[in-house]
Amino acid sequence: MIVVVVGAQWGDEGKGKIVDLLAERFEIVARYQGGHNAGHSVQVGDRSFVLHLLPSGIVHEGRTCVLGNGMVIDPKAFFQEADRLAEQGIKVTPERVLVSSRAHLILPYHRALDHTSEERLGNEKVGTTLRGIGPAYEDKAGRRGIRVADALVPDVLRSRIERNLEDANRIIVAYGGEALDAGKIYDEIAPLAERIEPFIADTTHFLNKAAGIGRSILIEGAQAALLDVDHGTYPFVTSSSTTAGGACIGTGIAPHRFTGVLGIVRTYTTRVGEGPFPTEMLKAEEELGQLIRERGREYGASTGRPRRCGWFDAFATRYAAEINGFSSVALTKLDVLDALDEIKVCVGYRLDGRDVEGFPPVSSDLRRVEPVYETLPGWKTSTVGMTELDQLPGAARDYIEFLSRAINVEIGLVSTGPERAQTILCQGSALSRWLGE
Repeated sequence: MIVVVVGAQWGDEGKGKIVDLLAERFEIVARYQGGHNAGHSVQVGDRSFVLHLLPSGIVHEGRTCVLGNGMVIDPKAFFQEADRLAEQGIKVTPERVLVSSRAHLILPYHRALDHTSEERLGNEKVGTTLRGIGPAYEDKAGRRGIRVADALVPDVLRSRIERNLEDANRIIVAYGGEALDAGKIYDEIAPLAERIEPFIADTTHFLNKAAGIGRSILIEGAQAALLDVDHGTYPFVTSSSTTAGGACIGTGIAPHRFTGVLGIVRTYTTRVGEGPFPTEMLKAEEELGQLIRERGREYGASTGRPRRCGWFDAFATRYAAEINGFSSVALTKLDVLDALDEIKVCVGYRLDGRDVEGFPPVSSDLRRVEPVYETLPGWKTSTVGMTELDQLPGAARDYIEFLSRAINVEIGLVSTGPERAQTILCQGSALSRWLGE
């Protein structure tokens, strides 16, 4: 069994908890794209783990975690995370973690270029995490990237740093930055490359061999469908393929091997950084947006930035379901809405007085669309920690059923709090079948 987990909105849907919850049922947990710009929070009792590069399955003993070929990896960030987890009692060893030899490295000049790029864009900036992710993917696409395997050969590593830095410094200096020194970068990266060598593997072969003998694999995305470089709200997107199709590219597993795709959605919507957000709570609803932000602790796990909050966007989520082929959906943070008198759901878009059929590819159009809302009653009582659908207030059950109809996908799981046990598994769903429930 191979299941892909994809965020269905603009990220931060709660993938960390869901992957952590599912990981105990799978033998291997793999990441297929992104870098340490992702931030997944996992709550286990009174212990909290914040993960950036490593899959959420790392907190489970006996699970093999894979950083796939579609990722970009900052070796310094990798060991900072590994060392922090070790202090929390989580072992990050070559026996537990495999790093693809085909993954690309993020180097110091990528971070400098990221800052330069955002400054150059001014008011049109994307709102990146400034961690070098985009420039590393640019180098990959431009066929000048440095793969993990390349870093193991000192002469190759040195020559490629020198070659790439010559061009990078021209841009950095032209925009007022200080030129970087190739020798210093090599001296910083070479020891890290030596330290990461025991973790390096042909993960494509490993995963396909595991699939061939029937081992169960959970594949985890980093950002979310609406941040996909092709299908998201371009140019306010990440630099990789975040959709389920990207899981094939980023792991090397063929599509026919996948059992299904699980979409993760919140009961509301958030977005970090710049970009269009049709259902954002602004002006008259700004106070309500702040209430949801505080109740949902909507601050970036990687950056601490406050997330923009808005109503559930069923129109955008239907689009995400289309391009990913969701078999089932996990609905998170139901309890955050406990305090609301009424709840809006965007069921369509109107542009220039006409109904919109497909998700707009042009960000300027998406900024101008008028959301079409339906309003449902709130339930005004706590749902925190409930584990059975029958325990929920009638209005909460009605809201869940309404969302399922609005996005045309079954809801297989409902999260009622940050901890593993605060979860409702919907019997008869595809997700419950995958889990053997």
